[in-house]
Amino acid sequence: MLKTRVIPCLLLKDGGFVKTVRFSQPRYLGDPRNIVRLFNEKEVDELVILDIDATREKRKPYFDLVRDIVSEAFMPIGYGGGITTIEDIKQLYKIGVEKVVINTQAVKKPEFIREASVRFGSQSIVASIDVKKNLFGKYKVCTESGRKKCNVSPVEHAKAMEECGAGEIILNSIDRDGLMEEYDIELIKSVTSNVSIPVIALGGAGELKNFREAVNAGASAVSAGSMFVYQGVHKAVLINYPTQKELKEYLF
Repeated sequence: MLKTRVIPCLLLKDGGFVKTVRFSQPRYLGDPRNIVRLFNEKEVDELVILDIDATREKRKPYFDLVRDIVSEAFMPIGYGGGITTIEDIKQLYKIGVEKVVINTQAVKKPEFIREASVRFGSQSIVASIDVKKNLFGKYKVCTESGRKKCNVSPVEHAKAMEECGAGEIILNSIDRDGLMEEYDIELIKSVTSNVSIPVIALGGAGELKNFREAVNAGASAVSAGSMFVYQGVHKAVLINYPTQKELKEYLF
């Protein structure tokens, strides 16, 4: 069994899955249920689904749609988007979500992470941190799907999330999103060297060697979007996932 989790991250918009580039230019991929079925066939161990419009639109998660998606999945599902209350989390667990991913509310109200981790256990609470460099080259946290810049560093925020009881962190580079070049290794090192909880690297992976680079930089798990939904130089939509043999070659 792999010691490093390799997690597809799927973006939900207007009822379908999309892929973005630097958090913009969403490109439709297909019906979520069909795509999850394809990942079932690939024997993926875990999926993360993020509704990229829920917070901006100030609405709750689409619980019925999430229920339909989870009902098709043979693997654990983590869900993020529009989660602002303990009741939201209870409802998501009730319909089969195993982990909740909290981004904007974790910045606005860090004590929400503390309350959630006490109520449900740290292992099911994931703090998502979206990061973008400012004009001076400094890493800053962004919320609301990257639309709102915050005057807080990812290291500060990650340490606060650990202190509040988050079980793990998804660390996402907005600058690398969708480029399929490589992870932001400097960013990963800066955060993983300052927290003891697992950090999932996201944003920029384009080939298997990038997974190893992220793990060598301190990531406990790796995640990607484009790499698992596109094929070839023209980025034809094709759901794919490495074989266990391929993953072991790069992650052991």
